Amino acid sequence: MAQPQEKTGYDVVVIGSGAGGLAAALTAKLEGLDVLVIEKTDRIGGSTAISGGAVWVPLNDQAEAAGHPDTPEKALTYLRNTVGAAGDEALRHAFLEAGPRALRYLRERTDVQLAARTYSPDYHPDREGAAMGGRSLDPIEFDGRLLGPHFRTLRDPLPEFCVLGGMMVNMTDVKHLLAVTRSFASWKHGMKLVLRYFADRLSGHHRGTRLLLGNALAGRLFHGLLKQKIPFWLETPALALEQDAGGAVTGVRVKRDGREIVLQARRGVVVATGGFPWNAQMRAEHYPAPTGPYSMSPQGNVGEGIAMARQAGGVLGTGHTGPALWAPVSMMQRPDGSMLRYPHLVWDRAKPGLIAVDARGERFVNESTSYHEFVRGMYQANEAGTSIPALLVCDSDFMEKWGLGLALPGGRSREHLVRAGYLYRADTLEALARQADVDPDGLARTVAAFNPPAARGEDPAFGKGSTAYNRYLGDPEHQPNACVAPVAKAPFYAVKVYPGDIGTALGVRADGHARVLDARGTPIAGLYVAGNDMHSVMGGEYPAPGITLGPALTFGWAAGMHLAHGHDEHA
Repeated sequence: MAQPQEKTGYDVVVIGSGAGGLAAALTAKLEGLDVLVIEKTDRIGGSTAISGGAVWVPLNDQAEAAGHPDTPEKALTYLRNTVGAAGDEALRHAFLEAGPRALRYLRERTDVQLAARTYSPDYHPDREGAAMGGRSLDPIEFDGRLLGPHFRTLRDPLPEFCVLGGMMVNMTDVKHLLAVTRSFASWKHGMKLVLRYFADRLSGHHRGTRLLLGNALAGRLFHGLLKQKIPFWLETPALALEQDAGGAVTGVRVKRDGREIVLQARRGVVVATGGFPWNAQMRAEHYPAPTGPYSMSPQGNVGEGIAMARQAGGVLGTGHTGPALWAPVSMMQRPDGSMLRYPHLVWDRAKPGLIAVDARGERFVNESTSYHEFVRGMYQANEAGTSIPALLVCDSDFMEKWGLGLALPGGRSREHLVRAGYLYRADTLEALARQADVDPDGLARTVAAFNPPAARGEDPAFGKGSTAYNRYLGDPEHQPNACVAPVAKAPFYAVKVYPGDIGTALGVRADGHARVLDARGTPIAGLYVAGNDMHSVMGGEYPAPGITLGPALTFGWAAGMHLAHGHDEHA
């Protein structure tokens, strides 16, 4: 019997299945439209599923209850003091106005449930308008079993967010797991996690079903997709947008089961394919040098959505201060030749007893600054010397308490990391430096100068621990400075870090309804953009945790609303 033909006409076609694309799809469906999601890989979730999951939306309706009442004036002041002219002023206002509405809509009508942080300083807490919490929200833990057989279709999180081969953990869990032998409360917490995880594996799940961080957000969005019966096609790459004689986008040509077909989109197409961090040509054109394949984003994020939007008349944004959202990344080659990447985001750099040095063995940055600013510091220092790669250096006390990258704390074996050339270990700083191709005398001088003030909790050279954000990531039990301690006890350890990213900020220019704009600033009918394909409202700056997912959800929602109600000026 012949198979029935697949439907090829929809109101909306969404390209990509991260937060921006799924928010657009859910909103459009809830507003009465017929929607299809296409995804070129075999998994749902995009960059969102492997992210830390933070969502930054000032003025959200949970901020006051979290202890941090916000005002439009305060939020605008902070963005002007951090983003300034790098970002589009009109888009900034649109984000602040639409963001709270988007989160409220998604909370009330979908499974997207977030909780505002009671304490989480913006990345520049010393600048006027900054908040100490409330603006950043985290996805509430999600039970992956609710996805049923589709649980395997959800993209897995980064291995670095898991222990025991598949049990997701957050920072609270890690602190408890490290203290299980010292605290009954931590033992109980740890046992609950482990028993749940083993039950999951015994039930046949390929990993733990307790989802956290960005994987929880992607899982919640995916659950909404399933509940709303929105069709999704996996392994279906988009090839080109279709346009009518007037330039309006009317559909998309895709490859499906080995053949090309044209999907009609009566209302429009949403492009949300995750930016271009794995496009070597675009990196060479837009990234500072040196650049390499250091991104933590999925390797399928190669910029085809941006290319299609530009071919349809869209243009790249301008005026930004940088093309990407930076993060220092260490790398280890596996025995099969593949590369394992570890993002040094929040766990190790800010803790007391670690420094970062360049090839001269000299410090060049406040190690507890944000990951974005850390890599900026690498690039700036590299203009005068060699700080790419940089070297993170610690002593044995630090290693046993905190670990370093892939090297875990608490007496765990690290020999495989040493053999693989990932982790350097030596009984003297000079020997450590020689292993890592760093000037031995320079490193010895740097540590000799660093240690005496560090013993007093001071860092006169770079001010490590000098801001609320620094201290938030440090060790609150270590005083007088949560981020500073001497590097003194052998053996010493180090890893090399490279200027990686967690996604691109340079994208297609759009308006507050997420409509793609042409070179004249006129919206292209039927064409919308969300997520990292959209030129960042932050203009390449990184003012707070969650400045990718916050706008992704916001402008995905805005696209869905405008697709459904574009005739209504108040949509």
